[in-house]
Amino acid sequence: MKKTLVSACAAAALMTVTAVSAADAKELRLSHQWSTADIRHKVAEIVANEVAAADVGLEIKIFPSKSLFKPREQYKPLSRGQLDMTVFPLAYAGGQRPEFNLTLMPGLVKNHDHASRLNESEFMGELEALMAEDDVKVLVHGYLAGGFVGKDRCITSPDDVKGLQTRAAGKSFEQMLAAAGASIASMASSEIYNAMQTGVLQAANTSSSSFVSYRIYEQATCFTPAGDVALWFMYQPLLMNKSTFDGLSEEQQQALLDGAAKAEAFYLEEAKKQDANAVEVYKANGVEVRNMTPEEFEAWRAIAKDSSYKAFVEQVPEGQKLLDMALSVE
Repeated sequence: MKKTLVSACAAAALMTVTAVSAADAKELRLSHQWSTADIRHKVAEIVANEVAAADVGLEIKIFPSKSLFKPREQYKPLSRGQLDMTVFPLAYAGGQRPEFNLTLMPGLVKNHDHASRLNESEFMGELEALMAEDDVKVLVHGYLAGGFVGKDRCITSPDDVKGLQTRAAGKSFEQMLAAAGASIASMASSEIYNAMQTGVLQAANTSSSSFVSYRIYEQATCFTPAGDVALWFMYQPLLMNKSTFDGLSEEQQQALLDGAAKAEAFYLEEAKKQDANAVEVYKANGVEVRNMTPEEFEAWRAIAKDSSYKAFVEQVPEGQKLLDMALSVE
C-alpha cells in the first residue's frame, strides 16, 4: 500500500515537472521566402535542428515559401517583435535603412573569401550597430553570388553591354549598367527566361542559383559566372529579434549561437558549390562559359564609383564613411 502510494506520488511529481517544462518551452517563428530545397532554408534548418538537439526548451518553427510574411515585408515585423527570426536579403530593408543598400552594391565584394573578411570587419560592425538600433541581431552571416548571361554575346567588360536591353539585380546595378551604356528592363528573375525568349532582353544579371533554377541556359549563348572575381554579391543573413534573443536563458542563447556557427560554415561552402554547379550546368547545355578577368572587374568598379557609389554617397548621411570602410577590406 505504501509502495503504491509512493509510486503514485512520484508519478504525479514527474507529471508536474513535465508540465512545467512544457510550459517553459519556447517556440520561435522563423520566416523566409524560399522553397524547402533552397540553400537559405537549409541554413535555417541547421539552426533549428541544432537547437532541438541541444534540448534546452527551445523550438524553432520554420515558415518557408513566404507563407508567413511577404518577401520584402519581414524586417519591420522582426524589429517590432512580431517575428522572431528570418533569412533575409538585407538590401530589401534599404527603404528603412538606406545604409543597407551597400549590401547589394556592384564590385564591393570580389569573391566568397572576401565576403567572409567583410563579415568580420569594422564595416559589418557598423551595419550590425544600425540593426541593433532596430532591435535586430545577426545570427548567421552569408553572401550569395551571381553573374551575367548574354543572348548573343559574352558579358565580361563594360563595353559588352552597350546598346543591350539588360536586366539587373538591384537599383545599384541598374545605375552601373546604365552608365556603361545599357538600356535597363526591370523585372523579377523569374521573368528573365520569357523576356530573353521573346527578344525583350539581350542580357541579364542575377544569382547563380536563379540562373540554374529558371533554366536560363536554354536562352543564353554565353555565361559569365562568379569566379575568382564577381560583380554581384548579395548579403542574405539569418536575423533575429534582439530582445527575443536577450530574453532567452544562457543555455538557449548558446544553443542558438552553436547552431548559427555550424550553419554559417555550411552557408559559405554551399554558396561556392552553387557557383561551381552553375558552371557545370551551363557547359553541359552547350553554353559558352567565360570568366571575368580582374582587369574587367576593375573597369566595372570604376564605372560603379561614378554611378552607383556616387548616388549612394549623395543620398546617405555618413555614406562615404561606410563605403570607405567597406572598400578598405582587402
